[in-house]
This record gives sequence, structure tokens and C-alpha cells, in this order.
Amino acid sequence: MTMSMRRRQMLAALGAGPVFAGAAQGQGKAPAPSGRPIRIGEINSYSTIPQFLVPYRKAWELATEEINAAGGLLGRPVEVIARDDAGRPDDAIRHATELVTSERVDLLAGTFLSNVGLAVADYALRSKVLFLASEPLTDALVWEKGNRYTFRLRASTFMQSAMLVQEAAKLPARRWVTIAPNYEYGQSAVASFKALLKAAKPDVEFVGEQWPALNKIEAASTLQAVLAARPEAIFNVTFGGDLARLVREGNLRGVFPRIPVVSLLSGEPEYLDVLKEETPANWIVTGYPWDQVDTPEHAKFFNAYFKKHRDYPRLGSVVGYGMMQAIAAAIAKAKSVETEKLIAALRGLQFSTPFGPTVFRAIDHQSTMGAFVGKLALKDGRGQMVDFRYADGAKYLPTDAEVRRRRPAEAMK
Repeated sequence: MTMSMRRRQMLAALGAGPVFAGAAQGQGKAPAPSGRPIRIGEINSYSTIPQFLVPYRKAWELATEEINAAGGLLGRPVEVIARDDAGRPDDAIRHATELVTSERVDLLAGTFLSNVGLAVADYALRSKVLFLASEPLTDALVWEKGNRYTFRLRASTFMQSAMLVQEAAKLPARRWVTIAPNYEYGQSAVASFKALLKAAKPDVEFVGEQWPALNKIEAASTLQAVLAARPEAIFNVTFGGDLARLVREGNLRGVFPRIPVVSLLSGEPEYLDVLKEETPANWIVTGYPWDQVDTPEHAKFFNAYFKKHRDYPRLGSVVGYGMMQAIAAAIAKAKSVETEKLIAALRGLQFSTPFGPTVFRAIDHQSTMGAFVGKLALKDGRGQMVDFRYADGAKYLPTDAEVRRRRPAEAMK
């Protein structure tokens, strides 16, 4: 089935009604929300990572419109006040301060880069304000540097590394090299992957590490150093423009597909859209095969998103929409926007996302939203995921005992 055929069938299969069904569930038209808006302060690197965050913003805007059309939350309209941190932690803190003290938002949400997410989480702790981190993936956000005010939606570097290790351990490779951006996210991903692969396959060895600066990779010299280590497999954590430059250089040198690659995030459409015909075959990746997911939750989300934007969703779209679903469910459960009541509501909260039912674990505030794991292939001049499976995040989390060892005691209160 082609993508266009699947798109038409999905659009024809369902009406374009909102996913957030208030009055639509049976009582006629919902009363218009009134009173002081519930205000959400959203901070993100919109100007720095537009390929992910433009679709992300489109999705949370769609979700907000649907919530308000269904009567709002607690009978009040929902308003999102967004700020661009430009990928800088200091700017994110400045925006967080202004949103809380001047705009008087009820909670903070968002962030993309892990170092920015950690900075806002620290602000949330100091200011005693709720922060729902939508995208930053570092393990430290909910473990070593976790706090009672911070919750995270996306599957962490530990979780996605564990998903990939299941496949990596099947490779005959013993000698591995890692390539990762030299900041919190890359460091966290490499540490998790190395520990998990060694546990699954003790005879592996890591014979080299490459740490290019974010958005500044020198692909030729990076690959030259990789080849000098004579690896039998590569673990890649680069994304965005760095990923595109690495793939292009690797294709030119014949590195890909000669050396197997296991790669975090590379199956996400925001990056495959850029790679196009340069997409390397057979990379083992986490990602989002948007045109092949046929669950009811995803079909309903896809339909609403496509109707509004006349475009297919990216992974950022799923995250932006899921963020608003989580916030709406927490406020509905708490029947309040008071911080302590929201924390109590979020711990153990069950809510829906385009990927299906999800839970925030009470012990570490990590959601169980999973990811798709599969291989890359080139079809009709563009890259897509094949042979994929959905990996439920709940199956790739550490034990409670491990969390207690890694998470500060005060964050458990």
C-alpha cells in the first residue's frame, strides 16, 4: 500500500471530529469555557530545531483548540504562552522566570535539548512550579537530577537504548564505536547503550568514541577516526544536520552499509525527510513510521492533524499532542491547577497519546510512552522504517530498586 493510498483510507475511515471529546461524548454542544484561562508556559528551541518543533507546535495548538472546543478544563479556557529558548539554558531560565512571575502561568512545559531541560527542571525545583518536560531525553532528568516537580513524557535515552540493545545484541559484531554529540543527551545515550549492551553481551568492547560538537560535526574527520578503530558496528546518536552530514560522508566513503549501524532517533520522519534518497539501508533505529501505524488512537490523531494542516505528522507532532493530552488528564483528575494537587494527580496518571495508553510512573515521574524500533529502507526515493515493532516503554524501565539508587531521596517525597 502506498503512503497516499493509506492516507486517503485513514481520512475516509474516520470523521474529522476532535480527539478531545467533551460534549461530543453524548450531551450536545459543550458550554463555552469562561473565566480566567488556565495558562501553560511552553519553552522550546523553535528557532534552533525547526524540523521537529514546527510540527510539535502545530500539534499542541491543535490539541488546545480541541480542548477549548470541548468546554476547556474545569470550565475554563486553556491558553499556551510559548517562548523560544534558542537552544540556550540561560534563555530558557529567563523565559521561565518571566512566565511564572509576570505571565502567572499555572505550570511550565516543553524543552527539547537535554541541557535546557535540566536547567528548567532545576528552576522548577527552586521555584516550586510544575514542569512537564515533553522532549529532553537525558536519564538524569528523572533519575540523578530528578525532582518532585518535574515529569517527562518521552522515552528516555535509557529506554530507547534498551530497545535498540535488543536488536544490537543479535549482531555478530564485537568491536563497537560510538558517535554522539558532546552534550548531556549524547553522553547519557552512550553511557546507557554501553552499559546495557555489555550486560546483554559481555564479550563486546568499545574501541572508540567520537564526540562532535552539536551542529558542528566534521563528518570526514569523524569517520576517518571511526575507521581507524576498525569497528564491526557503530552506535550513532547524531541527529538533524549532523546526521545528514554524517550519512552523506559515510555513503561517499562506502562506510554505509558496509558497517552495521544502530542509531537513536534516525527513523523519525523529521530526519528522513532531510535524508531522502541518501537514507542508508538496514540501519537499526528508533523512529516513527507515521504512514504504517494503524491503531485507533493514531488513526484518530492522524485524521485530525491532517485535516487541519494538510500534512502528515512528524514525531514532534506526536510529542506536542501527547503533552497536551497529559496536561488535560492531570488537570481533570486533580480538579485544580494547584501545583501539589497536580503532582499528586500526575503520579500514576493514566492518559492517552497517539501511541496509545500511557502512565506516569509514581516512583520517578517517567512516562511509559514507547517508541517504534525497526530498520531503514529506501522506497520510492525516500527513507522509511520497515520490519518495525512498537516497544512499550513500560518494558524498558529499570526496577524500582535501581530508581531508588539513582534518584535523590527528596525527589521521592
